[in-house]
Amino acid sequence: MRTYRNHDDYLDEALKDPKEAARYLNAAAEENDQTLILAALAQVAKAQGFSKTAKRASLSRMGLYKTLSKKGNPEFKTFMGVLNAAGLQMSFRPIA
Repeated sequence: MRTYRNHDDYLDEALKDPKEAARYLNAAAEENDQTLILAALAQVAKAQGFSKTAKRASLSRMGLYKTLSKKGNPEFKTFMGVLNAAGLQMSFRPIA
């Protein structure tokens, strides 16, 4: 019998690639929902390793967990730091 990966395992593997992570975050951003964007960013940080991402963003691991939690509300500087730590940058485009 063939074994299959579950969705979370697939997503964690896919989001290690910055191109896939960018696509994932863009899809979340299109929904214009802060909670969804933070959840997507947390998923990217998890896939790339919370400790590694926190260190690159100059945060503690627990600080990163708290910032990206459902009740988190990161400052813009922290948000940008986590993006940078994940090898990503923010860009803008006009609404079609």
